[in-house]
Amino acid sequence: MQQLTLVPRLMPAVRQGEKTSTIRWQEGDVITGPLRLVNQQDPDDSLVVWVTRVDTLLLRDVAAALGKQAEWPDAVMLEGMREHYPAITLNSEVQVIHHLTPAQTRLKLNTT
Repeated sequence: MQQLTLVPRLMPAVRQGEKTSTIRWQEGDVITGPLRLVNQQDPDDSLVVWVTRVDTLLLRDVAAALGKQAEWPDAVMLEGMREHYPAITLNSEVQVIHHLTPAQTRLKLNTT
């Protein structure tokens, strides 16, 4: 199963179904299907989500694509992404990985 790490502060939002996408830069290709998200600081804390779509965009276009321009102006987006990827720029090509909630994923896995 494909796998990505997630910062601990985001795990509750994914678990509760509030966060259904993640932005990645130069971490290899993610495809549709099951994906294990692992807490970066606690490998025993993980959950499985179902990737529904992967979009490749410039970082500068991500906030608009997700309808979050007000929350993520360019400076905020860049600062947040540089926490994980210090060399990233607004012109960097990123993957926006869209996924079902863990609860939706469990239902999907139980019916396929």
